Amino acid sequence: MRRSLRFWARLVLGLGIVAAILRLFSLPSPGVPLSPATDAVAAAVVDGPSTTLLLPQVAPSSHAAALAADAEGRPLLVWFAGSREGAADVQIYFSRFTAGVWSAPRAVAERQQIQAVGGRYLRKLGNPLLALDGEGRLHLWFVSVSIGGWAGASLNHQSSADGGITWSPPRRLVTAPFLNVSTLVRNSPLLLQGGGFALPVYHEFISKHGEWLLLAADGETVLDKARMPAARPLLQPAVAPTSEGLLAVLRDAGPGPGALRTARSSDGGSHWKEGPALAIANPNSAAAMIRLADGRLLLACNPIAQNRNKLSLWLSGDAGASWRESRVVESSPSGREEYSYPALLQGGDGQVHLVYTWNRQTIKHVRLPLGVLAAGAPS
Repeated sequence: MRRSLRFWARLVLGLGIVAAILRLFSLPSPGVPLSPATDAVAAAVVDGPSTTLLLPQVAPSSHAAALAADAEGRPLLVWFAGSREGAADVQIYFSRFTAGVWSAPRAVAERQQIQAVGGRYLRKLGNPLLALDGEGRLHLWFVSVSIGGWAGASLNHQSSADGGITWSPPRRLVTAPFLNVSTLVRNSPLLLQGGGFALPVYHEFISKHGEWLLLAADGETVLDKARMPAARPLLQPAVAPTSEGLLAVLRDAGPGPGALRTARSSDGGSHWKEGPALAIANPNSAAAMIRLADGRLLLACNPIAQNRNKLSLWLSGDAGASWRESRVVESSPSGREEYSYPALLQGGDGQVHLVYTWNRQTIKHVRLPLGVLAAGAPS
């Protein structure tokens, strides 16, 4: 009899815990609106040549750069580098762009340090993401894996109140009710009114799809999460606000010839609908997209069926309904070259900053006045 009572008591307790967890991750959308898009920049640089820079090579392999702007609109950069992608020696690096020069890259997250702070084994680190909040704090997110591949990744966060000089101890976010795995980042977040972040994330475990993750102002507390429906495997959404709501452009990870795919939301990301594929090829490679200050959308991608040896910029003036290729940034007839994983930022002076993986050796930076984009100048 006692055993039976204990069994039922444990069962009820367990069901209660499961119900609480499920309730936590099925809360209704908090209805927090996105911060309005900025439609003006100070003294926009329209004319002039584009400039390119190669960042110093800090390790044999560099990948997955991400951009954010500081309070003055100057670019900040994070990426991962090590002996190879997925190696135990991979670290997250940080640099800032001032007076036309990138600062010496500095490691701001390292596997063994995070492992010691969190008290759990880590196998590897991956994709970082950076954002500045309304209070001037920098927020860094990156993925880590303890067991298996990227499908088993967890999301981590740390912040800096002094412009990236010092960082808070890393903390792992709880983004999934069971196992807490397979939440990954790639593209820039949007800010929420009143504080907080909307992160375009993606899931790789069992199925591959995009998600919309709302975080509180601390960059760690999950407010809500919504799935982006798709009929085929899709990854790494890039999201931008438009006159019609939110547009997501996603990497095609499905079988056969790939094309960039879309999803749209008319309620701030609470619900998403699958959209049509774009008439832009995609070789299962990341794309980046931002809304420019004049309202146009700017897209960076590898618009080819195979490999990643062509990178170009595309413009849309109709909320993403149609696109035209504005500029070929880099192209090689050899499939061995790689120009991939772009990130975009419009700086405080109106110039567009593009960074991308350059042959897995380092990160390349291209600075483009708006006039270069408008003219469709060749590379």
